[in-house]
Amino acid sequence: MSRTTAFARRSRGLLTGYFRECDEFPFASTYEGAAGSRYNPRQDPLNFSVMPVSKDSNGAAGNLLAQYYKLNRIIDGPDDGFMVKITS
Repeated sequence: MSRTTAFARRSRGLLTGYFRECDEFPFASTYEGAAGSRYNPRQDPLNFSVMPVSKDSNGAAGNLLAQYYKLNRIIDGPDDGFMVKITS
């Protein structure tokens, strides 16, 4: 179980085997996301938001993000940043 998942379950009172997963923002795959404090010791390790979402929704969002990274050739490096625009 990831740190993000454990934190979200604990903070939301979710039990193991629950039919939801924890989704985080910023994305865990970014330096600003849940894993950011691993790369930047000055970053608050809890500087992200988590919410329980359905497993299907979380999986679909993860697949779309992976496709975005691949299609736009997003690689790890200082010159390959991107912005996320949130709309409703």
